[in-house]
Amino acid sequence: MTAESARVPAAAPDRDAAAAMWAAYAEAHPEAVAGTPDHTVEGFGDSAELADALLALVLEGGKRATSELVAEFVAAGEQLPRVGSHWIACDGAGRPRAILRSVELRIGPFGSADAAFAADEGEDDRSLESWQREHRRYWTRTAAARGATWSEDDEIVFERFAVVWPPELADATPLVEQPAQRAHHPLVE
Repeated sequence: MTAESARVPAAAPDRDAAAAMWAAYAEAHPEAVAGTPDHTVEGFGDSAELADALLALVLEGGKRATSELVAEFVAAGEQLPRVGSHWIACDGAGRPRAILRSVELRIGPFGSADAAFAADEGEDDRSLESWQREHRRYWTRTAAARGATWSEDDEIVFERFAVVWPPELADATPLVEQPAQRAHHPLVE
């Protein structure tokens, strides 16, 4: 058995616990949900192990970005996120652990990822080379799982987010890029 075939899918999200978390957040921050009252409930990655590992990076503060193929949203029947939208991040057991809010989004091909984005994803050694290597493997695997072939030309949603709930994990201020990062950012150019 290979590592690929040994992947254990994440458990279905606990929708009741997610609803309770959302209600607490909405009560504490009604202004934040007024413009974006909808939210998604999901986990990171394509396995329980990956969901736990990536969520741990979020909860520890080192991960404030993520990326996903547009085709994955389409295949799941989901709309693309928008700036200000929320998602409840679940662990591999399906337990909601944090509410994330999209603060920056763009769509582009694989080659448009830069070192600043790779660092914000917070994975492995945070380098662009590592980001490229691991995401090639991931998207090749997830595309194959839905009967497709991944290409570096496929559209990718590049998302930066802030942790907004629970209060003890929430980012003190919204994610703000430094001027040096902004000067090279494709959204600004």
